[in-house]
Amino acid sequence: MSARRWLTGLTCIAGVVFLATACSSAEKLDEHPCPPSGTKLTYDNFGKHFFDDWCVSCHGGANAYSSRSFTSADSIRQSRDRIFVNAADDNTTMPPGPDDPPLADRQKLAEWLACGAP
Repeated sequence: MSARRWLTGLTCIAGVVFLATACSSAEKLDEHPCPPSGTKLTYDNFGKHFFDDWCVSCHGGANAYSSRSFTSADSIRQSRDRIFVNAADDNTTMPPGPDDPPLADRQKLAEWLACGAP
């Protein structure tokens, strides 16, 4: 293998490692406790609308780009940790693109997930 191909491969690997760590926030679900008073947010009054608006176009339905489906409360609960790390509070990896959910909605998502996604 030529030195140039080796260097190109090494650069690609370094880029993937950088993106994998840069795209994941340090805050985890277990670091964000449910408020002592609990939450008034439910799947019906918050979760379903949030996921329908921001997630289901890629994570659910017949035209989904991802094998992860977020079309029911149960499917969301099964991925709470991963969803939190990618989309809740200050974690902004998902959804990709310029039109992201407002921070206030991401903070509600964090609370709802931290309280068990009732």
